[in-house]
Amino acid sequence: MKLGEALADRADAVRRVEQLRTRITGSARYQEGELPSEDAGALLIELDEVLDGLETLIRRINRTNATVPVGDLSTLTDALARRDVLRLRHAAITSSADAAAGGGRGQYARQLRSELKMLAALPVAELRGRADQLARELRELEVQIQRTNWEADLLD
Repeated sequence: MKLGEALADRADAVRRVEQLRTRITGSARYQEGELPSEDAGALLIELDEVLDGLETLIRRINRTNATVPVGDLSTLTDALARRDVLRLRHAAITSSADAAAGGGRGQYARQLRSELKMLAALPVAELRGRADQLARELRELEVQIQRTNWEADLLD
């Protein structure tokens, strides 16, 4: 099995867990004289089975991520950490540029010359350029990660 397939299976299992949880809470109580819509006990058993499989799958994914090399970074785990930080950095730089440019809440146009003028405390153009560079790095890294996911075999 390829790592990409395991990641898709993990996402399916997480959705299945949520569905079962919802069904269990909906069937956990019922009105006297009526039958519950589903057997909550059987659903709990099914939930345990899905969670046990999910735990095994997550362990295998993590083991694979920790050993598979990606580009200039030593492992897929390193690449995922880099991607997470690039996303956070891009969001912070973009929101900083937006705020300095006057976007968002609190923006207003001066009506009279006597009103106070708002000035940018940050270099907007420079921040936009930096955000563009971060977005480019993020896209390139994401391509490397996706390629690796579909090339790497899942470890036991």
